[in-house]
Amino acid sequence: MKVIFLEDVRGKGKRGEIKEVPSGYAQNFLIKNGKAKVATNSAMSSLKGQQKAEEKKAEIVLQEAKDEKVVLESDKTIVELTAKAGEDGRLFGSIPSKQIVQAMEKQYGIKIDKRKVELPEPIRALGFTNVPVKLHVDVTAMIRVHVSANN
Repeated sequence: MKVIFLEDVRGKGKRGEIKEVPSGYAQNFLIKNGKAKVATNSAMSSLKGQQKAEEKKAEIVLQEAKDEKVVLESDKTIVELTAKAGEDGRLFGSIPSKQIVQAMEKQYGIKIDKRKVELPEPIRALGFTNVPVKLHVDVTAMIRVHVSANN
């Protein structure tokens, strides 16, 4: 029996796949639990329509990420932060990604999820630091963060 998977089923198929499975398994488990539906002509055509809509949506999301990357990597976009520092240029404490995101929103009005900021460890020194931000699976932007001492 041919079925269209509505969600991922481990070892059998992924969401949106059309596969041949035993009819007993399909009727008693997959269809009964809402994990698949019978692959009729109308169901297959609606699946193709859904896949086209999802591709368009994915392209739009990718383009938005690329546009945001251009804004973040422009020469004017430098996140300015101040922190207490010692004589040797080391900070008392550190600057985590949450503080960078808050400063970015305050200075430029750009909202970024702090989980997208790929800071391996918090900034602990004065000066400029390039911080990668993963906007999309294929798009990573570098924002510049300038940390200066406040006395």
